Amino acid sequence: MKTFAYAAAAALAFTAAPAMAQDWYAAQVETETGHRVGNPEAEVQLVEFISYTCPHCAHYAHDADAVMQLQYIPTGKVAVEVRPFIRNPVDLAASLLAGCGDADKFFGNHRAILSRQEVWLQKAMDASPAQTARWGSGSLGSRMRAISSDLGFYDIMESRGYSISEADACLSDETAAQSIIGTTQDAADRLGVPGTPSFALNGSLLQGVHTWPAVKASLDKALTPED
Repeated sequence: MKTFAYAAAAALAFTAAPAMAQDWYAAQVETETGHRVGNPEAEVQLVEFISYTCPHCAHYAHDADAVMQLQYIPTGKVAVEVRPFIRNPVDLAASLLAGCGDADKFFGNHRAILSRQEVWLQKAMDASPAQTARWGSGSLGSRMRAISSDLGFYDIMESRGYSISEADACLSDETAAQSIIGTTQDAADRLGVPGTPSFALNGSLLQGVHTWPAVKASLDKALTPED
């Protein structure tokens, strides 16, 4: 009888326990145009248009990423999609590497590349004519490998657990490269994205919004119930 009572009490305790909250930050997927994190049905859908060679994009990521990860995305009310916006061959190489591997690798790769931007961007600015010539001639793979070698992208990817051969496979992916270029063209032509960083909220471009404080204000307004 006691055994039955204990079992019954345990069953009642189990059924009374609240369901575990959904870990929306773990909901990371590749989309047709980029990578999204958060509830796919979130009422607020933020799109970030990012160029890896854009210093203001690195500043935005530094200011926004932790707050988004800890305060906004976990609520299930906000999802974020990062879309590449290519301005030069270095952007393309960085974007190919950021998207290398499984979808749940992207945001870690994205942060790793942007967090070291100051170092590798200076190398790009100091590149010799011979280096930049290699970046612009030959096959896609040879051009992207030259950039990655000269700027230290291989070291960044190694710190993320990638081998050189894995990185090279992504750098030579013609289909991925064309998709990234197409996403950039669509953002410019259809949405009128003028540069980076730029943002769209629920499908509409946020005019004049290019910093985390401005994005935060837009998010908070969208999340505030109307009277």
